Amino acid sequence: MIILELSKVEIDYCTNCKGIWLDEGELELLYHNLNLEVDSELFGKSENNSELKIKCPVCRRKMEKAEFRHTGIILDRCRNNHGYWFDKGELKSLLESDLDSNSELVELLKEIFGSQ
Repeated sequence: MIILELSKVEIDYCTNCKGIWLDEGELELLYHNLNLEVDSELFGKSENNSELKIKCPVCRRKMEKAEFRHTGIILDRCRNNHGYWFDKGELKSLLESDLDSNSELVELLKEIFGSQ
């Protein structure tokens, strides 16, 4: 993992699978720093249980699948509130759903993490 800082938020990036880990509170902080609205209902339960559940990098417990704000983007969320795992391209997709797709941040994410 390599650690990057984006909008004052520490992003842990896996160079092997291209996934991203955000510690608890960092997703909300990222949205706050970008002046995006974060409502109290960030996640809903996911009905998609066919995907392999990964383990939290902090506590090593299997994480649960959760849909982010009815976007169709399914994230892995630690049951012990340690944070969120984004598979390759999910953070960019999530931010694109709330930002202009030509915004500087989305362009930066494309540059750093690739177009997917």
